[in-house]
This record gives sequence, C-alpha cells and structure tokens, in this order.
Amino acid sequence: MTAEAARIGFLSWLQQERHAAANTVEAYGHALAGFLGFLTGHLGGEANLVELAGLRAADIRAWLATLANDGLATSSRAQHLSALRSFVRYLTRRFGVEVTAVRLVSTARGRPALPRALSIPQARDVLAHVGEVSDAPAMQARDIGLFSLLYGSGLRIGEALGLNVADAVALRASLSVTVTGKGAKTRIVPVLAVVRAAIEDWLSLHPDRSPDSPLFVGARGKRLDPAMAQRVLRTYRQRAGLPEHATPHALRHSFATHLLAGGSDLRSIQDLLGHASLSTTQRYIAVDNTALLAVWHKTHPRG
Repeated sequence: MTAEAARIGFLSWLQQERHAAANTVEAYGHALAGFLGFLTGHLGGEANLVELAGLRAADIRAWLATLANDGLATSSRAQHLSALRSFVRYLTRRFGVEVTAVRLVSTARGRPALPRALSIPQARDVLAHVGEVSDAPAMQARDIGLFSLLYGSGLRIGEALGLNVADAVALRASLSVTVTGKGAKTRIVPVLAVVRAAIEDWLSLHPDRSPDSPLFVGARGKRLDPAMAQRVLRTYRQRAGLPEHATPHALRHSFATHLLAGGSDLRSIQDLLGHASLSTTQRYIAVDNTALLAVWHKTHPRG
C-alpha cells in the first residue's frame, strides 16, 4: 500500500469513526500531504508503508527543518508533528506498521500568543456602526445582530453561524442560547437584553423564519459563510481606522477581557467561553496585566 492511500484511509477513519471536527480533518490532511510530498523528494519516489517503517529520526527532523525554512511557526510545526504521530498510531493499529522514529523526535512548543482584544470604546464603536457597511436594511440588521452576539456572549464565529431561527425564538423565553462548540460539546450561554433586541430586529427582516432555517444568512438565503462575516468587519475596520486585529474572534477575546477587568472570576469565564481547560482561560490574566501596566506607566508620576 502506498503512503498516500494510507493517508486517505486515515482521514476517512478520522471523519467517520472518530467523528473528528471538519477543521481537524482538513488540518491533518494538509500536514500529512506536505509530509508525504517531502518524502517523495527526500527518498526519490513515492513512499509506501515499508519505507515509512524504515524512516529514521533524521528524516523526520529534515522535514521539520524544511517547514522551519518555509517560515512555519514553532507552534504550527508542533501541530504538523502531532498529525504525523496520530497517523503513525493509526498505521500501527490498522496495519501493524511501526514507525519508531517518530517517538525520537520532538519540537519546541512556542508560547501561545496572547489574545488581542479591542478596547471597550472600540467594541462599542463596532456594534454601533458595523451595520453601515451594507446598504440593505436587512443586512444591516443581520450584521448588528451577529456582532452583538459575538461580543455580548463571547461566541466563536462558527458557533454563532451554526444557530437556527428556532434558537432565536427559544431565546425569548430562556434568555440564553445553546451552542455547539469544539469537540461537539454543547453549553448554555446567557444573552444580554440589548443583544436579544438586536437579534429580534434582524429576525423581523429574516427572509425565512421557519424553525430549521439558519439564523444568520447571506444575500441568497443560505447560511452565512464565516469568510463573509470576516469581510464585513474588515471593511468596517478599514473605514473606521480600527487596528488590524479587529476581527470577529477579537470580539470574543474582548468579551473575556472586559469581563475579567470588571471583576468576573476565571471559572465563570471558562464556562461562558466553553474552554475545556482553565489554562486556556488564564491567558486573559496576562492580557489584563499588560493593560494594567500600560495604564500604570502612562499615569504614574514617575512613569
């Protein structure tokens, strides 16, 4: 069997048996395609399972060095190596192929970048004026409702775009939405009154209010693509002179950062964001401390 055929089988197994997220399958597929492409040049031909089993640690380190020379960040190289390890475990379980060299290779993990939040005035500016990007009243209401939800409840863009009209209708009574996050985990997130009002404004103009219809739709009535939402905010960001990190995900970061600055505890923020690990949420402490130091340096008489 060729290594490429095994890669295709591995991706199918990930999707159908492990029920991995689509983004995970895509990322693993991309990383492994690059690895096998490297081996084709490194070994002088397309690799098969026998040649995979015979790889040396030096071969894998050469691949990682190529990724580094191509400008791939340390964290991304670690993710590529993680994909290879998962692939190797699959080969061992499915075909009895041992690629022992993978165990001898490690890559340094870079420190995760700190979340970049907007200031409170910047976040308010987005919600007040992002509707001006579109000339159509319905699309204006849609954009205000969507971005109000991202900042007001801290949702990921995919979580917000995964909602249906039925979720907005249920919101009237429950004052919260149930969203499906990473790993297909669900959580209940409260929704502020001002955000509920923005969603109601959009719902009144929604082209298809049947329960199973997507809540946020594009001009053609289909579920809004994340790229389109990002484009809307990018357009407004350029018009308003907001920083480059003013993205839909930055509104989620802003939600957490502003809650922490307002005195909320980390465990509550963790639950609201749907983080599996508290260590992920703790990054916002560093963001808050950075802002605190900036104020201190600016305002202290000896600063």
